[in-house]
Amino acid sequence: MRTNTRTAAAMAAAALCVAALAGCSGSSDSGAESQAEAPADFAAAPTTTAPTKTHSPSVNPSDEVGTISAKRGPLGDILVDDKGRTLYLFEADKTKQSTCKDACAKAWPPGLVLTGTPKAGTGGVRENLLSTITRSDGTKQVTYNNHPLYRFEGDKKPGETNGQGLTDFGAKWYVVDTAGKAITTPVSSTSPTKSPGATPTTTSSEY
Repeated sequence: MRTNTRTAAAMAAAALCVAALAGCSGSSDSGAESQAEAPADFAAAPTTTAPTKTHSPSVNPSDEVGTISAKRGPLGDILVDDKGRTLYLFEADKTKQSTCKDACAKAWPPGLVLTGTPKAGTGGVRENLLSTITRSDGTKQVTYNNHPLYRFEGDKKPGETNGQGLTDFGAKWYVVDTAGKAITTPVSSTSPTKSPGATPTTTSSEY
């Protein structure tokens, strides 16, 4: 009887030890798993810094400004654009609307096209004489004293006046003074560069 009791007690003690060992092993495994999972969780959620965006200031086309100035030369004080190129009026423009289109506009392009308001520069240009008209293609051409202003393709450098006195596309072309009047003085130096249909003239006329 005592032998059976001792055997049962030994078996119970062994069972308790097994249970205790299992508990310790489980606790240790859980801690190990927690420690093993930590780096994985950290790696799964890396920290990144979003790039800082920079915005360029927008340009409003309506803020565009063109400047008309006057420059003194052999013909007197004449109107020039913001690059110093000579500006002309066309005698065929009997009103402030432009009659120079198509082939004419290629040889005599608008002196200044802009979307904003023209400004008076140096040399005595009067801002109250500056305005714009709407051309047939919808662009805005600058006028001075109600004369649409043009450049001449034969002028290759600022200050050249090769278009002065030409009869081209049915009428004469003249440089413009600061009062908005045609300067009809002929160019006495070299012969002006011709555009298609152009005829130089030395006759002066008021406009």
